Parts: sequence; structure tokens; C-alpha cells
Amino acid sequence: MSFGQGGPSWGPGGTQTPDWAALADESAARNRRKKWLLIGGGVLATAVVGAIVATAVVSTSNHSSPGTGKNASELPAPTDLPSSTAEPEPSFSSVAPPPPPDPKDYISDVKKDRAPITVDAFFPGKKLTMGDRGYIKGATQQTKSCATTTKGALGSVLVNNGCDQVVRATYSRDGIAVTVGLAVFETQAQAKRAAEQAGGSIAPLSGAGVPAFCPPGSVCRRTANSYGRYAYFAITGYTSGKNVTTADKDAYATGDDLTNFTFRQIRHRGELQASAAATAPVG
Repeated sequence: MSFGQGGPSWGPGGTQTPDWAALADESAARNRRKKWLLIGGGVLATAVVGAIVATAVVSTSNHSSPGTGKNASELPAPTDLPSSTAEPEPSFSSVAPPPPPDPKDYISDVKKDRAPITVDAFFPGKKLTMGDRGYIKGATQQTKSCATTTKGALGSVLVNNGCDQVVRATYSRDGIAVTVGLAVFETQAQAKRAAEQAGGSIAPLSGAGVPAFCPPGSVCRRTANSYGRYAYFAITGYTSGKNVTTADKDAYATGDDLTNFTFRQIRHRGELQASAAATAPVG
């Protein structure tokens, strides 16, 4: 009687005695099956390992030999790189910088206008060139006696408005002479009033190569202006004593050149002081 696969095999006659020969044959057969299964599994594993090694060799060859196999652009892109790179953004102060100093502020009040006042500060050098016209500088003067530098009513106007001092300089060209008188005040308001109230004129200053001009009774051109705490006056005439008329373009051009130059010198004085204040260290 048989008990099926894996069970004991009994011999004939029902003696319940195992058929030892049959059992031995079955055991041998099972061992052979296991052996073949082990051999087959080993072959399969070897084949798989070989395929992996071959794939690794091919991949290494593709990376190490440019121009053969797949191009770099055909290789799968890495997926663990960041999609974008964060960069620092510029930052700006919300506080606006202070405006630059106004040059006129520095020549409008004695408290700010601290640069020295001298003849050379306003009328430097020995010559003056304006465009294509050149002028020779003649006599100069600086005095605190403001009234003595004037003719007619201008003296009292300067004194009544608080004139501190007057700087004069004369220039000449081709028989035409101009004297510019620069009157200094403490405030812009005083200088403006003096220019507006001006009567008479600044007195012509001769000498240093310039003969007397604009004698009493002659007609000369007179001007009055102000800028900041400075009022400036000019008188223009012929050294020959000839009267100046409105048709005398050369006399007018000479007077305009000298008054324009004086204005630029006053303005430049303010620019220098404003620049110095802007670059001065804080604290």
C-alpha cells in the first residue's frame, strides 16, 4: 500500500515492513532533483550578474568616450537638482539723501559766507579775457569807508543799508575804462535794497596805467546790481573824456563784460563754499 508522494512505501504482503529498496530509490531521485535545481539557479544568477556587469561597462564607455554611444544630451537628466538658484536681491534705503547745499545760501548771509574778502578773491590776476576781448587790470582798492568810494547819493545809500566795505578794481581796453565797486553787506536783503535805491554812482578809480576818466560833467554809463549779500556797481567811460551814448556798442560791451565777470566771481565764491560743506566729514 502506498501513502502517496513523500510518504513511506510498504512492501508486498501487508506485513507493514518498509520496502527499504524503494525508499532508497525515492531518496536518490529527490536528491538528484535538488541538485539540478541548485545548478539551474546558479546558472541563472550568473547570467543576471553578467548582464548587470555588461550594462555597467556599456554605460561607463558611453561617458568616457565622447562622440560614441549616446550623446550627453540624450542621457537622463538628474532629478535631484534645484529648479532655480536663489540670488540676493538689491536693497535700497527708504531715507532720501539730503539735497546738495545751495551755493547762493553761502553768499547770502555773513554767518555762512566765511571765506576771506580780498581784492584778489574777486579780481585776480593782471588781465581779464571775456570771449575774444582782453582787458588790462589797473588800480584796485579795498576800504571800509564805503561812502568815499562813491559819487552823488550812492554813498548815503550804502551807509544807510549797513555797508561793511567796498572793493574796487578798474579795467581798460582800447580807450575805454570801467571801474567796478563791490559793496559787502551782512544780508542779501540789505544788498538788494542798496542796488534798488542806488543814486549817483561808484567813483572811477584811475592809476596803474589807466588815466582819469568820467570827469565831472561828462556822460558815462552807470549800472547797479546785487547777488547774495553783495551789491556791485560799475561806471564805464572813455579815457579821452568823450561822452558815452546808447549807440556806443563797444562801451556797453566793455561794461557788460566787467559786470558779468563780477557776478560770476560772486557765484563761484558760493559754489566753492557749498562744495566744501558737502564734502566735510560729519561729526
